[in-house]
Amino acid sequence: MNSELIDVDTSRRRTVDLTDAVREFCASRGDGLCNVFVPHATAGVAILETGAGSDADFVDALERLLPRDDRYRHAHGSPGHGADHVLPGLVAPSVSIPVMAGEPLLGTWQSVVLVDLNRDNPRRSVRISFLDG
Repeated sequence: MNSELIDVDTSRRRTVDLTDAVREFCASRGDGLCNVFVPHATAGVAILETGAGSDADFVDALERLLPRDDRYRHAHGSPGHGADHVLPGLVAPSVSIPVMAGEPLLGTWQSVVLVDLNRDNPRRSVRISFLDG
């Protein structure tokens, strides 16, 4: 299996598009599966449309589902940080994408995004791996 770790800054955005990094990583490979994994307890990876408002709508929906208040037992960090630890139950920490001839088989409007509502940690690592088919 081939694998690469990339660093991502989430200080300015709650979703960060990883699609170009995934395409670049897969470009020199043949057929197989690409896995994108975030090794953090407060972030996830999703496939969704970006740039047309869907990514902002997604973050808004998550913030309505996971309000930043004092209801959480996990209470260290900034107010509502417990919500950050619930996020990976809703947005998985990884996605797998089929790859053919080095091209991730994403739909026309699909993008791979890192989802990070955690305001306490703006630096994330993302592991992109490839398993030959």
